[in-house]
Amino acid sequence: MSVKSQNKKWFKAYKRIIGIFYRKPKFIYLDEQVTEPSLILSNHVSSKAPVKWEIYFNRSFRFWGVAEMTQGPKAVYRYLSSTYFHQKKHWNKTLAKIVGFIATPFVNLFYRGMDLIPTYNDIRFTITIRESTKTVINGSDLIIFPEDSSHGYKDHLTYFFSGFVALAENILKKGIDIPIFAAYYQKKKNTFIIDKGIRYSKLKALFKEPKAIALAMKNRLNELAEQHSN
Repeated sequence: MSVKSQNKKWFKAYKRIIGIFYRKPKFIYLDEQVTEPSLILSNHVSSKAPVKWEIYFNRSFRFWGVAEMTQGPKAVYRYLSSTYFHQKKHWNKTLAKIVGFIATPFVNLFYRGMDLIPTYNDIRFTITIRESTKTVINGSDLIIFPEDSSHGYKDHLTYFFSGFVALAENILKKGIDIPIFAAYYQKKKNTFIIDKGIRYSKLKALFKEPKAIALAMKNRLNELAEQHSN
């Protein structure tokens, strides 16, 4: 059974309400559409890209997301007020705390419905890899936001973390040469530009090291942005 088909009725209704505030985007494929379990690497664009993927992408998938967003209202509030609004969006601390307090119940509910796969910066990342591999084997995509957003969300991406390479390598060991798609969300055009997929084995042969693969995919997302800016 797909992840999407398991969505509870309350979450489907909740997404319809949220959809009132988020216009439906266009999805432009430069080659074939996603037709098998894949890794999709996307820019984040604050909350816009994740919310629009969740509401409007008509495939079975799960996101990677920071572990704090899966740990209940207190952890969600701490993340929103200290990290998301203050560090990443550069709001002053008072405003970040006020808006974080107001937003926490709604954001926590949304993340509960998303079935997010939590990511960690320590040995627990093996949990992320294990759960993600199982998700792909069960027939669903994974949407990952590899960009370094510690200093805010940039239109021109400056750095990609390479955790998705470790995942693709683990999936390859299970006998699945997973396709990887670069997908750039253009905020002004409200459009996702989705590149031709490339098999992980080909990326591995071309670039050898995980950091080099991450750099190549980061550069490709920036190329998509530049090529389709007009």
